[in-house]
Amino acid sequence: MTDSARSTAADGPRVELRGAEATMLATLYGRALDARSPDPILGDMLSAETLDKINFDPTRTGLRPGDHYSVAMRAEFLDGWTREFLARHRTATVLHLGCGLDTRVWRVNPGPGVSWYDIDLPDVIELRRTLFGDRAGSTMIASSVTDPAWLAEVPRDRPTLVVAEGLVYYLTETDGRALLRRLVETFSSGQLIFDGFSQLGIRMQRLNGAVHKAQATLHWGIDWPTELETIHWRLRCTDAVGVFAASDFSVLSARYRVLATLGKNLPALANMARYYRLEF
Repeated sequence: MTDSARSTAADGPRVELRGAEATMLATLYGRALDARSPDPILGDMLSAETLDKINFDPTRTGLRPGDHYSVAMRAEFLDGWTREFLARHRTATVLHLGCGLDTRVWRVNPGPGVSWYDIDLPDVIELRRTLFGDRAGSTMIASSVTDPAWLAEVPRDRPTLVVAEGLVYYLTETDGRALLRRLVETFSSGQLIFDGFSQLGIRMQRLNGAVHKAQATLHWGIDWPTELETIHWRLRCTDAVGVFAASDFSVLSARYRVLATLGKNLPALANMARYYRLEF
């Protein structure tokens, strides 16, 4: 962060969060670092500009040198699936669950036929409104994603894409399965896209710097796509892509190339983190 950016941030709202909510600062910081790097992966300059507006200590995010690569790659991958859905459905609804301070709606830039909803807890939405303001075609809903009441605010008569980046493993399995079942039963057709950890990934959460620093807890581990298909008879998992197989790590540092090679070739690590796409 530049001196001028530090000055701007010092005058902005001070952000003090704990638990799962606090991890949104780590992802914002990671996207900002990527945007300011010589060879950005995501190139999300709005995240970099937003980071300059708030007053917080980036050392408290728990991100280690180079961790911003994984943050940017995850966002880029799920952005790609989002664009694919919207290319097939010019008129659609997008539900961005646990949106935090993610700038996905600006990165994807959906067309006029898309109704976009950013859903998160009230204090997160309040901060989001302060930093981003309103955007045509998108609506913010202040609610826990597990509260069924917010669904009454969303149209049900069009194909629906549900995006849940960095969310499902913070839910208990009971709450997570109930949420996915409720979404499938509410909307006539669509897709669910999200990232998930296996049970091994959940057990190794103390090694996750951002989770540890935020004093958050991961709960729901998914070992096999078939576990998700048992939630509702209409759910079909079309893609379960290992994180280490999803991106080109050759452009990264030697440390991350070694990690990616191990992740691709050791079954336990290969399945520890995945991107899921389900149709209903």
